[in-house]
Amino acid sequence: MDGRVPRRAHGPAVLAGAGGENANASDGGLAAVVRLLGGPVKHWVNYRDGTISRAALQRRLAPVRRTVERLLLRGMQSGNRSLVGMCRELYEHRTWLWAFVRQPGVEPTNNASERALRHAVIWRKLSFGTQSAGGSRFVETMLTIIETCRQQRRNVFDFVTAAVEARYDGRKTPSLLPRA
Repeated sequence: MDGRVPRRAHGPAVLAGAGGENANASDGGLAAVVRLLGGPVKHWVNYRDGTISRAALQRRLAPVRRTVERLLLRGMQSGNRSLVGMCRELYEHRTWLWAFVRQPGVEPTNNASERALRHAVIWRKLSFGTQSAGGSRFVETMLTIIETCRQQRRNVFDFVTAAVEARYDGRKTPSLLPRA
């Protein structure tokens, strides 16, 4: 695996909304998957808080993973077209679903990604996008700077000011890489 985790595959939480309130016997067992999610969430919280080790997290989630994969296979056999397609795709990418168990720094949800994109989505809706490729590059750059500075608790205005001054003075521009 190359370390990528697709946006739609950030752990078993992807399945949480799939069964919904109307889940029933014809859902291929998806309601059972939804019920299973309480365990992984609890174990993740315990791991994140330092109550259990990564090895303990892996041991505790191994049977849940096997059950989820078995239920995905069952969903693929359900005859429900949309469920079959979703379960097939999730099963084909099942290693990505559990990346948070193997790889330090990977969260089981995509909440951080969604929060990071929120400002860009709102800006696009309010401004109706850009009118040129150059405008798109400028917006991409500025949104990247803003979000990176926010995550690093750095002042955006100070960073942009330093970058512009460095550019005009012929100096090396400041880096957005995290400070050591």
